Amino acid sequence: MAVLEFDSIDKISQALRPFALKLTKDVEEANDLLQETLLKAFTNRDKFAEGTNLKAWLYTIMKNTFITNYQRLVRRNTFIDTTENLHYINSRENTTENLAYADFALKDIGEAIESLDTAYRTPFMMHFRGFKYHEIADRLQIPIGTVKNRIHIARKELKTKLSQYEKR
Repeated sequence: MAVLEFDSIDKISQALRPFALKLTKDVEEANDLLQETLLKAFTNRDKFAEGTNLKAWLYTIMKNTFITNYQRLVRRNTFIDTTENLHYINSRENTTENLAYADFALKDIGEAIESLDTAYRTPFMMHFRGFKYHEIADRLQIPIGTVKNRIHIARKELKTKLSQYEKR
């Protein structure tokens, strides 16, 4: 490729910019695409055949770069449906959150709390609802150390009973 001067690079950029904008439909992305195109052209300048159309070569690089980037973006956001008809489905637009797992977990947590001895469940639930240790001690008329101990034991029992939900 013939040595390009800054004003010829500027002319080429001005010619390519509308095409980049047409492809990306975003000014910043168009500028990125233009920059990437010029970088690829410079990196692969030895592949340009003298006497051929430079603009056409650059347009082709830009189009192929855009397609490659687009395909990479689609692949990142797509999973393959392995059913018989093998559709490609965009996972972000077509996902539905299944709340069944949360329902099971809440049910199990409620049952685990209910299974605690009242001496442990009452201070634990008061603490869970926002009471301070000294407030629980005053209301239940027990020492603050006993309140802390009972809450600790309740947590320990709940952790054991709900171990299947522990993150691994």
